Amino acid sequence: MTAIFPSEEWLQGLENKLNSDSRYNEIAKNWEGDLLFLIEPDGNLKERLTFYLDLWHGRCRKVEYKPEIANYPTPTFTLTASYKDITSILMGKLNPMTAMMTSKLKVKGSMGYMMRNVPTVLDFVRVAQEVTTEIL
Repeated sequence: MTAIFPSEEWLQGLENKLNSDSRYNEIAKNWEGDLLFLIEPDGNLKERLTFYLDLWHGRCRKVEYKPEIANYPTPTFTLTASYKDITSILMGKLNPMTAMMTSKLKVKGSMGYMMRNVPTVLDFVRVAQEVTTEIL
């Protein structure tokens, strides 16, 4: 399933793809951690967007579109980016590791853990790119 980013349908499509993609399942088999994304308004996005993913051993256990941030006070990672930068990552125009290193994608959480799991991070992005066919 593919859908326009950002939308609840897009997030559901990402969850389905993460759980059905054998390559991601294998690469991420040791990953333990949830992600809270904070997308700052820019361009077509007029208000802050949040979404949450609970990733565990190559599976996506839960997603939530536009959750209250207070519902997830201590996610393993909080990732913050402008709408322009997150869409550039999703369209393959901005490398996610470069985005992290240049603070276009701000990471709150263990950078050591993130760096030890670069293949998982990159494959997560691959899956997200595959479900993104259109940007709002």
